[in-house]
Amino acid sequence: MITLDILLARFTTLDPGDLHRWIAQGFVRPEVTEGELRFEEIDVERVRLILDLRDVLEVDETALPVVLSLVDQVYALRRRLRQLEGGSRLGGE
Repeated sequence: MITLDILLARFTTLDPGDLHRWIAQGFVRPEVTEGELRFEEIDVERVRLILDLRDVLEVDETALPVVLSLVDQVYALRRRLRQLEGGSRLGGE
């Protein structure tokens, strides 16, 4: 896990106000330990994704919830497909 300071140092274009808004919207879900935000690797990658969507692909901030929801659905489907593939291999032997 990393702290807010480390996260901000890693992503120099990340504005703390944006991050707090994304946390409030549930896009990023850090843990709070002893009053300090702590980010797991999945949170770090989520921040990277949001920054790429916004800054590289120029996805409008108002469209982020829809795009993130679709990305989450794709990852959930991929996980489910892997589970099904694993189960069919075991059952087909």
